[in-house]
Amino acid sequence: MMNVIYILFSYLMGAISFGIVMSRLFSLPDPRTIGSKNPGATNVLRTGKKLAALLTLLGDALKGSLTVSLAQYFELSPVMVALVAIATLIGHIFPIYYGFKGGKGVATAAGILFMFSWMMGFTVLAIWFAVFIIWRYSSLAAIIAASLSPVMGFFYAIDFYQLIASSIIALILILRHIDNIKRLINGTESSFREKK
Repeated sequence: MMNVIYILFSYLMGAISFGIVMSRLFSLPDPRTIGSKNPGATNVLRTGKKLAALLTLLGDALKGSLTVSLAQYFELSPVMVALVAIATLIGHIFPIYYGFKGGKGVATAAGILFMFSWMMGFTVLAIWFAVFIIWRYSSLAAIIAASLSPVMGFFYAIDFYQLIASSIIALILILRHIDNIKRLINGTESSFREKK
C-alpha cells in the first residue's frame, strides 16, 4: 500500500507545472497560449523573461530529483525507484491539475537522471548543450540527449532497473517530440538563431 501511495505522491509532484506557476507569479501570458503552447522553460523564455524561464527549468528539474532522491533516501527497492521516476515524468506530461495537458518532460527527466548518476546527468546535459550551441534547436538537443541517455546509463553502470527506466524515459521524450521531428525534417522548426 505504501508503494502505491509513494507512486501517487510522485505523480502529483510531477504534475506541478512550474512554467504555469512562474508565468502567474511574473504576470506573464499562460505558456499554453503562446509559442509552442508547451508549459516548459523554452516556451517561457519566449516571453523574454529569462528569470522566469530559469526558475521554470530549475523547478521542473528539481521535482524529478526530489521524488527519486526521497525514494533512494527511504531505501525503496530498485524497482520502486524506477517506477517513482517514471510516475514523476508521467505526472509532468499528463498533469491532473491542468487537464492532463503538460510539458514535454525534458527538464524533469534531467532531474531524474542526475539522481540515477550525477556523472550520467552531467554527460547528458553536456550533450544537450553541445547540440544546442551548434544547431540552436532546443528540440533537436533534447531528442539527441534523450536518445543517448540509456547509452550513458550503461556506460556509467547504473543499476538494471534504472537503465530500464532511462530507456522508457528516453522513448517517452522522443515520442513527445514527434511533431518537432517532423518540423526539423521539413525545415520549419523554430530555431533560437532567429532570436535577437
